[in-house]
Amino acid sequence: MKRIEYKYIVALLAVFAIFMELLDSTVVNVAIPTLQRDFNVGTASTIQWVITGYLLSLAVFIPISGWAGDRFGTKRVFMFALSVFSAASLLCALAWNIESLIAFRILQGVGGGMLSPVAFSTLWRAFPPEERSKAAGIMVVPAAVAPASGPIIGGLLLKYLSWHWIFIVNVPIGITALVITFFYLKEHTEPDPGRFDPYGFALSATGLASLLYALSQAGNNGFSDPAVLAFGIAGIALIATFVIVELRTKEPMLDVRIFANALFRACNLAWLVTMFAFGSMIFLLTLELQQARGLSALEAGLVVFTMAIGVMFIAQPASRIYRVVGPQRMIALGLAVSAATYFALSQVDLGTSEWTIRGIMFIRGLGFGLVLVPLQAATYATVTPAQTGRATAVYNATSQFASSLGVAVAASLLTSRLAYHNFDQRNPATYPRALDAFQDSFLVLAIVSTIGVAVAILISDRAAAPTMNVRSIPVVADETELSIGS
Repeated sequence: MKRIEYKYIVALLAVFAIFMELLDSTVVNVAIPTLQRDFNVGTASTIQWVITGYLLSLAVFIPISGWAGDRFGTKRVFMFALSVFSAASLLCALAWNIESLIAFRILQGVGGGMLSPVAFSTLWRAFPPEERSKAAGIMVVPAAVAPASGPIIGGLLLKYLSWHWIFIVNVPIGITALVITFFYLKEHTEPDPGRFDPYGFALSATGLASLLYALSQAGNNGFSDPAVLAFGIAGIALIATFVIVELRTKEPMLDVRIFANALFRACNLAWLVTMFAFGSMIFLLTLELQQARGLSALEAGLVVFTMAIGVMFIAQPASRIYRVVGPQRMIALGLAVSAATYFALSQVDLGTSEWTIRGIMFIRGLGFGLVLVPLQAATYATVTPAQTGRATAVYNATSQFASSLGVAVAASLLTSRLAYHNFDQRNPATYPRALDAFQDSFLVLAIVSTIGVAVAILISDRAAAPTMNVRSIPVVADETELSIGS
């Protein structure tokens, strides 16, 4: 290890962290029907909390990681997060009912939420700005392969072992990462980390939980239901209050003032659209393949995994193209491909070949890679080293909030369409109607994704020039693009 440059040791640890955290965002998807059966859970709006609870916890605890890393040191916080994540994974495997599993998944999210931001902030500090596209090319592999391979890994474990191993597998990976971190990672703290922001933490946690709960219940009860309206309005009000409080707080938990940086703001918006689409797509497709088409968990995972092949195929070419073309056109094309594949999935029926679906997912992977590589390189182009920890926390919070929102919306949408088509899980004669509900859900999300393509217009190639071949684009940036938090 001593012969390896430090920046590549950091990249290795980041790969461990990102792979573990993102794998658990999707590995459970293929196990949902099994968990639903074993724990005797009736509706999608309930079982989806096994996924949403984890993603919500990630979103809530990601902002803390930026402050904690600056205050206590990135090495200490990284080791703490790995320990919590690994221990919670073991507890998930020991869950005795759906309530305990959801609780342990939330605890797992506490560790996972602190892993990615610390890993990314350490990585960006280790690589100079002109090499960040190289770092992005390295990180795109776990960032894409982990969530896309989750279904196939989950399928293998379900076929040959049991659902418990979906969580147990994290333990040896976590221990390995802990050993490497202890011996090789350098400690880093900021001289003025600020104070912990309890009001911001409470407002963000309750606001997000309230909003996602409202969305999860809307599928069963409708948006006009008093409880749905109450929780939805309360969630929006709490999130709005959170933003106001953070803007007025001298040392906020989540520094929303960083959105004054035009490039960072635009990249975060593009990332929100991307991860919303990704989270909802993985959730819906793995359910459709098993419940509507009758595939096993492993077979469903093999179909979805072709997306990871698409990402790996495009990752390195995208890293090279980025230096010449810039982020704007690449992200616009990637988002357009994402929307197109949603439309394609809305046309899938029982007569559609599995290879056709694999082809759609491969193309989806190409589009995802065209977004992921330029975003990872460009997002921090105008962020100073001192602001990297907080900026990474914001970026990762955006990712997990978008993913959890995507799953919640997809589950609610599917539940409402199943009811519309009079699907009854207890009546096999109604099973073909489930396909109609999935097609409707994909079509609605395709329209939403199409609208989301417009966010790419906001991304400035000029502002991202420090991470590109600077000879190809003149750097002309205004004060808003280059200043943060002022």
